[in-house]
Amino acid sequence: MTRNKLYDYSPIVDRPPLIWPNGARVAVYVGLNVEHFLPGAPSTSRWPGTATLTPDPLNHGWRDYGARVGIWRTMESLDRHGLRASVLLNSMVAEEYPRIIEAGVARNWAWLAHGETNSRLHTDLAEDEEREVLARIVGTIEKATGTRPRGWMGPGLTETAATPRLLAELGLDYVLDWTADDQPFALNVPGMASVPYSVELNDLLFLDRSPADLLLAVEDQYEVLHAEGGRVLALALHPFVTGQAFRHKYLDQALAHLAAAPDVWLTTSDDIAAHYLRHN
Repeated sequence: MTRNKLYDYSPIVDRPPLIWPNGARVAVYVGLNVEHFLPGAPSTSRWPGTATLTPDPLNHGWRDYGARVGIWRTMESLDRHGLRASVLLNSMVAEEYPRIIEAGVARNWAWLAHGETNSRLHTDLAEDEEREVLARIVGTIEKATGTRPRGWMGPGLTETAATPRLLAELGLDYVLDWTADDQPFALNVPGMASVPYSVELNDLLFLDRSPADLLLAVEDQYEVLHAEGGRVLALALHPFVTGQAFRHKYLDQALAHLAAAPDVWLTTSDDIAAHYLRHN
């Protein structure tokens, strides 16, 4: 096999322009990662020197900061600037942090399935096992939020070759895992699309840089995408990163910049997918 059979090659310069609602040139959504991490399981870490230890207070505590403190700070900024989160939700959050689910439901957040926990990557599953796992994840999120997820992002952006097809069987219609474009595009699975996510405009990549660099990156990303038009600006956030007090100031300024920018559709990944699928 010499190419990815999930989708076809399509140069962006050869496509008809995408038209967003009300003539907006840039569709903006915030991908808010709301995750649960298992004690004793290596996961996203601040300091790799202790990541294999059990217990690992340094890294596990750093991740727990997001659910205990960081998300509430982030929530205040989203509210202040009129942004609904597109929540990439580990289904275990429903049991572990019901207070977060309650707050998100009150804000009419969009809920995407994001695996059970980010301590387990979504790989090496036999198809029948994966079908059961995905059904359990989707059912848990639907029961907790009252909304059946329409989108998927795997823990660590991981899938199996069968994942998009199995998600379509469950009624989902888009994934975020394939960060190959600034526009949504069709997958070679009937009814399934890829919606842009970002591993570049992602707070995890700014861990060892000046907190102000994220603000500059958001401003620059918007400027170029606005000039090109018909693009998606996805801002990927983790509450244990940009929810830290010294970074929060710059996140708030970045959200303010997007909320005040001209020709912007402030929306969710659900609505971007729906608009694309309806018109393409």
